[in-house]
Amino acid sequence: MPTNNKSHSARKSLAQWLSYLETIHLTEIDLGLTRISQVAKRLNIDFSFAQVITVAGTNGKGTTCAFIENALLASDQTVAVYSSPHIEHFNERLRINNIDVDDQSLIDAFEQIEQQRDDISLTYYEYTTLAAFLVLMAIKPAVIILEVGLGGRLDATNLIDADIAVITTIDLDHQAYLGNNRESIGFEKAGIMRANRKVVIGDTQCPQSVLDHAIDLNAVVSLREHEFSVQQQDLVTNEPCQSLWGWRFGDLHVNDLNKPFIPQDNVATALTVLALLDNFSLVFNTQSINALIEKTKVAGRTELITMKSLNSPVLLDVGHNPQAARYLVEYLKSQKYNKLYAVSGMLKDKDIVNTFKPLLALIEHWYLGDLSMPRGASAEELAEKLSLNEDSVNCFDNITQAFRMANKNSTATDLILVFGSFHTVAEVRRLLL
Repeated sequence: MPTNNKSHSARKSLAQWLSYLETIHLTEIDLGLTRISQVAKRLNIDFSFAQVITVAGTNGKGTTCAFIENALLASDQTVAVYSSPHIEHFNERLRINNIDVDDQSLIDAFEQIEQQRDDISLTYYEYTTLAAFLVLMAIKPAVIILEVGLGGRLDATNLIDADIAVITTIDLDHQAYLGNNRESIGFEKAGIMRANRKVVIGDTQCPQSVLDHAIDLNAVVSLREHEFSVQQQDLVTNEPCQSLWGWRFGDLHVNDLNKPFIPQDNVATALTVLALLDNFSLVFNTQSINALIEKTKVAGRTELITMKSLNSPVLLDVGHNPQAARYLVEYLKSQKYNKLYAVSGMLKDKDIVNTFKPLLALIEHWYLGDLSMPRGASAEELAEKLSLNEDSVNCFDNITQAFRMANKNSTATDLILVFGSFHTVAEVRRLLL
């Protein structure tokens, strides 16, 4: 990949580059494709060598991407996944054949962008997305999976025309940028669709705005509960049960699937995408799909950690909106524990009240920590939103202190839930792993 003429000793490290990128644009979130499109044109961004899958949605993007990725790898396809945010290391945002991108490839890409952008100001996310695109152009994987950062229509990933657009779920989140109702949010996410191309929609109650946009584009739609569906099924009697299930898409119908580690709905959506891919043949039978189900576990998504140094098991989940909280409630009902302790930190621009609300009946003790960043809420701000008896709520200066106290007070029969933000999960995950 081209680099500038500076000597190696004068070049910035990856950490220095990332610090620099935080300073060059005044607004952290600044939706729009005008600035990034100009720079992308100068860089000759072109993905015509690959099939591109773009995945949008309020929740379930990362797990859907991971399942598709694992299926492609199992079939010896070269596949890259671009996602955000990361949990521990920035390099997690781009993985090629399930290996995180190396520092030097990113540094080379950053230098190339800096040479071409001139006076065009780019956000951190726009700059790093372009860098990922340059790395992908150098490597040329057969399939590229792009996880949308926010919304869809104006997200940096939407520079690329997707061969298959995927919308996992649509619910309230980022209302300041996407709108205050599901119809408005759906319209923004539908912006990743392209005329006459394939679209997979995993939402069981799809907003009309999404369907209308698909009709306008003459898109080839595979809609949950229409073109594909999920059925809970018993192995012997074929009657409904909670553990085994089936997936149907057209003439494909696979039963006796095991309960996955990720949301079942996202597995069904991912399977539909795989069935639509060109030049790809997955054996759609119980054995092959169950092997993928067993393999697909995603860090920070209902990730259960047990260690000798812990007084009780810890469940990590990056859920940070009401829909994610409702899913957590259903998941927790299937788990066995005595008392549930919650460790949480959230961004102040999230719907804190309605994210906490579904969990109130399950959580006995709350341990809240400050998130030390401009958008971070303080523990006291979170406590005010809870409006609970002060004996059940504990506030701390940071997530680490909150977690350590929760662990100290819990026992082997209890469960500690860590949720509310990628930042919250990342801090605890670093402590444990």
